Amino acid sequence: KRFEALVEKKIRDVLQEAGLMRQVNRCMKVEGIGFLTAARLVTSFQRGEFSGANAFIAFLGLDLRVSKSGQSDGPRRLTKRGDPEARRLLHNAAMSGSRTPAWKPFYEEQRKRGFSTTQALVMLSRKLARVVFALLKNQSEYQTKVA
Repeated sequence: KRFEALVEKKIRDVLQEAGLMRQVNRCMKVEGIGFLTAARLVTSFQRGEFSGANAFIAFLGLDLRVSKSGQSDGPRRLTKRGDPEARRLLHNAAMSGSRTPAWKPFYEEQRKRGFSTTQALVMLSRKLARVVFALLKNQSEYQTKVA
């Protein structure tokens, strides 16, 4: 616990020096996203000039690869080309977010549509990444859907 707190403090200090704490705090207002996830997403956002949310999602490795050959359509799979740590943190954020009033209806809707737990969590991860991208790109504040 002490080591984790020390590492978190060091990350916080580095983000403070870089002037990114305001963006991290903005991202942490999204249900399910904690400090480490927000810090990783903000630093990932800083690493590239993204044309849109799809480019950011592809950078994180959360885009889907479609397998097609002739008439047959294979299963869709994640490319996993991006940052594995950011993907892991987003997956954990989706697990946490799937239990919040804001994201639970979306998660349960995907489950009702026949998607597995993992597939529904990946969909929620992608949605969280889109929300964070919009917050960072537009420098806007998060408005929760649930009143």
